[in-house]
Amino acid sequence: MGQNITIIGDGSMATVCAMLLESQGHQVTMWGAFADHIADLIQTRRNPHLPAYRIPPSIHLTHDEATVFDGAELVVSAVPTQYMRPVWTRLSSYLPQDIPIVSVAKGIENDTHLRPTQIIASVLQLSGSNIDNPDRAARPLGALSGPSVADELARCLPATVCAASDDPLFTQTLQQIFTTQWFRVYTNDDLLGVELAGATKNVIALAAGILDGLQAGNNAKSALLSRGLAEITRLGTAMGARYQTFYGLAGVGDLATTCFSPTGRNRSCGEQLGKGKSLEDVLESINGVVEGVPTTKSVVALADRYRVEMPITTAVYQVLFKGLDPIEAISQLMSRELKPENIA
Repeated sequence: MGQNITIIGDGSMATVCAMLLESQGHQVTMWGAFADHIADLIQTRRNPHLPAYRIPPSIHLTHDEATVFDGAELVVSAVPTQYMRPVWTRLSSYLPQDIPIVSVAKGIENDTHLRPTQIIASVLQLSGSNIDNPDRAARPLGALSGPSVADELARCLPATVCAASDDPLFTQTLQQIFTTQWFRVYTNDDLLGVELAGATKNVIALAAGILDGLQAGNNAKSALLSRGLAEITRLGTAMGARYQTFYGLAGVGDLATTCFSPTGRNRSCGEQLGKGKSLEDVLESINGVVEGVPTTKSVVALADRYRVEMPITTAVYQVLFKGLDPIEAISQLMSRELKPENIA
């Protein structure tokens, strides 16, 4: 039996989630923050991020926050990480107490360095919540993450992700709701690791794109993925995440897809930087949010806080924000002190 599901956000991931859930017989409402964008979607039934795919007429599109949660049994938060706080602050007074929320965002908030579910818990001020374990509060919170390029999902190409939460019943519920014949969902109880892996892989994808822009070759790119995964894992385990998570779907699986997908915004952004364009010009030319750019700042800050060495992430930060030439960044990485390989 279908559920009433509200999706917060109207970007590409929000749209493919809406289409996937509608195809499974759920009643879906998709809310957008900007009235003019929602009006365009209502008129055209096509998201400009996914222009080849028509949004089914049964999906209710709205800009009205006062009624968006009416009858909802599950909320999907598909707002980019850096915009989650103002959006959820705007919506919080209309949200009933007991509706569970699953996030599909991949990033770490600047200034607070909180993950998506932590941001939601912080804004909603969940009674008895602990922002390190937010779903121990009255309202279950979780994340859906893994290799999930939006345009491939829109084409119903095979994909596999994981649902993460400290609440095992909630992960099982998410598994049942989202699984289709072409979209398989595993459960995972390492919410910290899953969200951290989804955020940090975007930073490595920027580096992969820079290598593409410089035409550095597949040897360099494969080495980057391997060493990038090692430093992501170091940070995650230092913060308390489970080592195995970074070698699963939310970790290496999503990392590989993001670094190689020709349509990925983070890789594409890095590629243009590698070709010599300025960050400002690149971001202006890309249709949508490049989550890895602001997240790089947060990851560098977390690495400093937990005293974790992350040379690739640091190099990306220097290229993005300190004017370091990408070729010089590679030279610095290649000339680091020789040492044994350590995968964690």
